[in-house]
Order: sequence, then structure tokens, then C-alpha cells
Amino acid sequence: MQYLRHDVDGPERAYPIEGYCAPQFAEVAQRFADNFSAGLEVGASLAVTHRGLLVVDLWGGYADATFTRRWRHDTIVTMMSVSKAISAIVLFLLVERELIDPQAPVARYWPEFAAGGKSDLSLGHVLDHRAGLPWISETLPRGAAYDARAMAAALARQAPLFRPGDDPAYHVLTQGYIIAEIVRRVTGESLGTFFRREIAEPLHIDYHIGLGPSELARCADFILPPEAGIRKGLEHPDTPDGMYWKELAEGEDFNSTAFRTAEIPSANGHGNARAVALLYGSLAGVLLPETIEQLRAERHHIVDRIRPRHYHQASGVVRNSPPVAYMGPNPGAFGHQGAGGAIGFGDPENAIGFGYGMNLYAPSGEAERRAPLIDATYAALNER
Repeated sequence: MQYLRHDVDGPERAYPIEGYCAPQFAEVAQRFADNFSAGLEVGASLAVTHRGLLVVDLWGGYADATFTRRWRHDTIVTMMSVSKAISAIVLFLLVERELIDPQAPVARYWPEFAAGGKSDLSLGHVLDHRAGLPWISETLPRGAAYDARAMAAALARQAPLFRPGDDPAYHVLTQGYIIAEIVRRVTGESLGTFFRREIAEPLHIDYHIGLGPSELARCADFILPPEAGIRKGLEHPDTPDGMYWKELAEGEDFNSTAFRTAEIPSANGHGNARAVALLYGSLAGVLLPETIEQLRAERHHIVDRIRPRHYHQASGVVRNSPPVAYMGPNPGAFGHQGAGGAIGFGDPENAIGFGYGMNLYAPSGEAERRAPLIDATYAALNER
């Protein structure tokens, strides 16, 4: 691994870039720098593992919109729905321990969930977004989203909005609350606590679902440009776009202490690229091969009934699904992307773990920044 440290000239300023890169992956580092040169980044991190070894570990730019805080090696940021896959990995660790059956009714582990005609609703349909519970229908106080137990109780009371098992409707926040409540019922611990003790600490990965006070100072600001489509939902919770976000506090921009310290397992995992790449690169040390196959097995490939896009949907993770979740040439690669641009995925056939996290939300074309990084990674493998 070679140590790199240099400045890259962007359209309006220079961006510091630092980190480590194996010589064979030098083109990956160049593509990372190119994103800054093109003005596509404020701050970001990128990491790749190959055969369990970290071969790319880069960070650069700034942690805030005023360009006053440099992005450092230990900077963390919300990676949004990247955490959906993390939650699924937690769940399948419990599947492997024979504490959970991923096809059983949710009510087997959470009896109150049977209300509203949901006694037979399977955990499998929660994992593949066909549970019919994409948002909470009752009116809850603003800020309820930071209380995972309150959100779970509301979901237990609710009848499905669509017939479970039919077309998928992406469960932006609700999937994580349901998984978290099942984890709590089975283990007696919150999902974030269980993940930290059983996975993050043993693997020494800097990823968190629910930050502690000591980590807050390391957070990069998540930057939403004025044209970011997600702003409409945050600012107007009474609109169709706002249905997913209406339990967040008024004025939330994904930077509040309440958001960062809450456990919102579908959306507020905080970490960096290194942590995510290391997790996928060492997943075989967490789950048995047959469990990983169960996790990543495709369940459907259906266009979402609300958001007109499709995934090769597995159980809480997505398989390689270009262009929304492009993960290179292997159809069997799996992981999850996050709103605004972040992504984490594993490719067992090529022994790759990949992580990319940033703080500038991309209003459109999230893949514009990611695809060159991914393509350069696989090109380096072909040169071996």
C-alpha cells in the first residue's frame, strides 16, 4: 500500500486527498480524484478490499458546506439506506443461530403485530418490500421517527396499505423498524447495540446505528442542495413524497443530534467507506457461506408500484441492479445503495468488498460518481 497525499484542483477550490492505495489500483485513486476535479464532491471516502485485504483506503475534501473542516481518516457520515443491508446481516446472523425463520410470520416473534389482519404476514415480505407497509398511516407527532419503539408500535397497529405479497412498495424507513423490533424481541437488545457487540467491535469496523455522544464530533454534515428532490418530502410531509418522512422533526436535514443518535435502521447508519468495505470483505467471518447465499438469493425483480424502478431484490439486500444499484460485472454482487450516492456491496466470486460514502447529496445521476470507481476496481482485477 502506498501512502497518497495531494491536492486536487476543482472548479472553484483545491481539495485535499489522502489515504492508501495498492499500486495495481492506482486508477481507482485517479477516478476518486477526478470526481473532486469535476466538482462532484465536497467530501468523500472510498475503500476496497480484495481477498480480505484493504487495497484502497482514500478520503478527501471537506466535512462541511463551508469548506472549513477537512475530511479525515476517521470522519463518518450518514450513508442512508446502506444501513438496510447492515440490518439484514444482523437478522441473518440470528437466522444462522436458529433464533429466527426468515419466512415465518412476523407475529411469531412479535404477537402484537398480528393486529390489522397481519397474523400471517411473513418476515420474507418485510425483507423484500412486499409487506404493504411502506409508511405509517396514522398521524404521529413530529419527531416520533427517533423513537424506534413508538414507530414499531404504530406499525403493529396498522393494516397493510396493499395486499402483502403483491407488487413491492419500497419501505423507506418502516422495514428497519420492523426488523429492529424482531431483533429486540429475540435478543432483548436494540439492533444497534446487538450489531455493535456482535459484529462491529469484533471486526473493528467504524459503523454505527445510533451514534453515541463521543462520535458526534467526527460527523460530516450531510449536504442537501436546494434542488435535491428529497427536500420536497422533508419540507412538505403532507405530499406523496413526504409520506416516508413525516415522522421526522420539522426542519430535519439528516444532521440533527436527534437523527444521529436515534436508531433508524433503514436509514441512519453512520460510518465511512473503510468500515463498509471491511464488513463485506470479511462477511464470511460473520456468516456461514450457506447463510450468505440465503441472504443474497433473489426474491423478485418487479417494478416498484410507487417508485418506478426495479431491483433484483433479495432479503433486505439488493443484488446488482443497474443503473440504480450498479455493482460491477457480477450479477451476484449484493449490498445496498443510499439516497444521495453512498453504496456498499460484496462480490464473493471476485473476493471484493466495496464502500463509498460522501456528504454531498446528488440530486440526480448518483451513479455518475460511483460507476467510474467501480469500473476502475474491476479493471484492476483484470490486470492481475
